[in-house]
Amino acid sequence: MRKQISWSLYVLICIMSACSPNHETTTMEATLLFENTALLGEGPIWNHETQQLYWVDIEKRQLHLYTPEINKDNFFSTGERVGTVVPIESGGALVALENGIHSMDLQDGKLTFIANPLEDSIRFNDGKCDPLGRFWVGSMHLKGKKGAASLYRMDQDQQITQKLDSVTISNGIIWSLDNTTMYYIDTPTRQVKAFDYDIESGEISSPRVVINVPQENGAPDGMTIDEEGMLWIGHWGGGMVGRYNPETGEMVQKIDVPALNVTACAFGGENLDKLYITTASIGMSEEQMEEYPQAGGLFVAEPGVRGVPADFYRGL
Repeated sequence: MRKQISWSLYVLICIMSACSPNHETTTMEATLLFENTALLGEGPIWNHETQQLYWVDIEKRQLHLYTPEINKDNFFSTGERVGTVVPIESGGALVALENGIHSMDLQDGKLTFIANPLEDSIRFNDGKCDPLGRFWVGSMHLKGKKGAASLYRMDQDQQITQKLDSVTISNGIIWSLDNTTMYYIDTPTRQVKAFDYDIESGEISSPRVVINVPQENGAPDGMTIDEEGMLWIGHWGGGMVGRYNPETGEMVQKIDVPALNVTACAFGGENLDKLYITTASIGMSEEQMEEYPQAGGLFVAEPGVRGVPADFYRGL
């Protein structure tokens, strides 16, 4: 009996230690995949059907398609600032441009206008599709005006509804593995909020803060999720990607990136075991560029966990 009690106590101590917010965070380093010197690399998403990484350079007004099999990165000019991209289930891509949401033919880059709910001096920023293929995309003021932006949902019939207002920089968005929670980032708040999510109606409710990012780690930007339900967040001004447990708010793993402004990340590769990481070089001083000469590059890491397939837009 004494041995049994001792063993139980040992297991309990181990569990408490693992759950403690003071336990050491596992750290690894990302590897430069290729130098691109993107001004504002953003919005990576893996197309598991074509085995390509889609990502954008907002300020260069480019949509990039990276094919790891041949290590080649091609791009299309979008003409306007492009906040994010998602694949369309029937083919092509949905791009959120400064002048509205468009579909793009990925054979010739032709754009087809869909809708534009934005006011003057506002542009689209980050966005993704929910598990039923509705497109959620946020915005920001061109000069970062506080509370001037919104979060929108575009349904399969292209009808657009404003879901949140008084947002400043709408960024990372992702849904839990059981489809009951939506996680969302308004970057200047340094918080990740969780909303109850109704998959059938697409409605969100009961917002609450689940993660607070300390100032020394920069500000949370783009976000994805892994097969264990942990959130991976790029840290603008923090030079890293953090893996967070949304149940405890704790950062449990860290990937150091040799770029000051890490914008977003996405799992990709044949087994969804590679984490692709976008970065930015815009607004950096000469001294910062000397310290981070690879800023604006595309990076990759193998963190030891897999992601989940991205959801595509199911309209059009």
